[in-house]
Amino acid sequence: MPLSEQEQRLLEEMERNLYQNDADFVATVSQRRGKPNYSIIAIGVLVGLAGIGTLITGVVIAQPLIGVLGFAIMFAGVLIALTPPRSFKAGKAAGAQPGAARPKATQRSGSFMDNLNDRWDKRQGDRG
Repeated sequence: MPLSEQEQRLLEEMERNLYQNDADFVATVSQRRGKPNYSIIAIGVLVGLAGIGTLITGVVIAQPLIGVLGFAIMFAGVLIALTPPRSFKAGKAAGAQPGAARPKATQRSGSFMDNLNDRWDKRQGDRG
């Protein structure tokens, strides 16, 4: 069963929005990529190892508070090692793009799902 003209237009509009959103996502992600900062990774690994040592020490001396502290230190080390550094330039560029996309969203009334539900109701009303 072929799609009606209205359904084809709706499908084309959804495809355009999808391609637009994917392009924005790719541009945002590609700006944050860069050369890895090995010194920060090394510091994170060292902090993580210190946390593991503190955790094991807490278990050996049967002090749960020291074990929990060791786990927190280990977790912080992993976060330091895995979180990409934020430079001023990348933060500024990343902040500018969502701001540019927001006026489009504020001009619409309702959310994306509300609009889809309204269109569905209209389409069902036209058939019935």
